[in-house]
Formats: sequence, C-alpha cells, structure tokens
Amino acid sequence: MKTKLIPIGNSKGVRLPKPLLLQAGLTDEVELHVQDGAIVIVRASTPRAGWAKAAQELRHRKEDVLIEPLTPTIFDEKDWEW
Repeated sequence: MKTKLIPIGNSKGVRLPKPLLLQAGLTDEVELHVQDGAIVIVRASTPRAGWAKAAQELRHRKEDVLIEPLTPTIFDEKDWEW
C-alpha cells in the first residue's frame, strides 16, 4: 500500500488505515524504531509483562529461593527491634 507523508508541524506523519491497525493489533501507544532503512511500528511493550506468572511458576517448582544466604549486619544485630 502506498501513501503520502503529511506535514504535522515541523514533522511528518502517515495516516494508518483502520484495517491495518486492527491486523497489527495497534492501539493508542506504539514503539518506533529504524531497521534496515525502514521505520518499524510495533505495539508498545508492557514492562515486566508476565513477571507475576513467572514468579508463580518458580514458587510451584520450589525454585523461588535466595541465591546466596543472608549476611547479617550490625544493624540486624544491634539496632533492629521487633
């Protein structure tokens, strides 16, 4: 599909037809990057998406343990009160 760039202030924009937006699953927020001389538009990623499920799976496999044992500090020994 060919289209023209339209002026938007000091920038230029492209009108994206609704069928393309629906096919790509694009909503209000997107990410742009340049790849091999092309401008690529992708769905905005959600930071930490899937972390809760991954943590539950670790717990289920009993792999949610500390890598190293805790090292007590002076604060723990003298200043901390329950």
